[in-house]
Amino acid sequence: MNSPMDMAVLADQQCPAAKSRPVKSRLSPWLAPIMYAIGKWLVLPLYFSHIKIIGEENIPTEGPVVLAPTHQARWDSLLVGLLGQRAGRYLRFMVTADECLGVQGWFIRRLGGFPVHVRKPSVQSLRHGVQLLQENEMLVIYPEGNIFRDRINPLKPGLARIALRAEYSRHNLNVKIVPIVLKYSDICPKWRSSVTIHIGKPLSAANYRKGGSKEQSKRLTNDLQNCLQTLSSQD
Repeated sequence: MNSPMDMAVLADQQCPAAKSRPVKSRLSPWLAPIMYAIGKWLVLPLYFSHIKIIGEENIPTEGPVVLAPTHQARWDSLLVGLLGQRAGRYLRFMVTADECLGVQGWFIRRLGGFPVHVRKPSVQSLRHGVQLLQENEMLVIYPEGNIFRDRINPLKPGLARIALRAEYSRHNLNVKIVPIVLKYSDICPKWRSSVTIHIGKPLSAANYRKGGSKEQSKRLTNDLQNCLQTLSSQD
């Protein structure tokens, strides 16, 4: 069975002229630097006793990038944001529509996030993800689709399809997909717990040109799954 994201991508392929409300996102030029600094120098150091990053050199400092982290806690986005900042880049997050409500939603939208309705995703949301990659942005998509604390869940193919659609839309775009595993000392991160972030070598969407679109997406998804499993087994 296809996930909601995959169904929306398929609908976009079958009906490219489908009309829905355009999805937009932006980075506030004054809020983003402030919030990133607060997260880096105040929130994360106060909550965690130790943050260890392995493989930081694997994050590209330019070009279109999809960060593909495991999703175990609400802290994940702050920690992934730290990685972006250390690479000298701001991130664009694809988040569930429920997270874009109220005060939290106000901040998310001004920090480059944009919503996706999990049960009934908008084709325009997925098009916007492709557009951001075309603009050489760094996009964060959780490939498992939800929070899983005990293990790495089978990945949804939606991330691969978005990356491949962006890659094929422009010559030599060279989209990179970076596998990331976050390992907390406690299953549910507690006050003064520690976290290790393993960053794998990027996969290149340009290497998945053989075969039909479904086969390409399946190979990329499987390779990403294997990379995450390998990183997860490291100490």
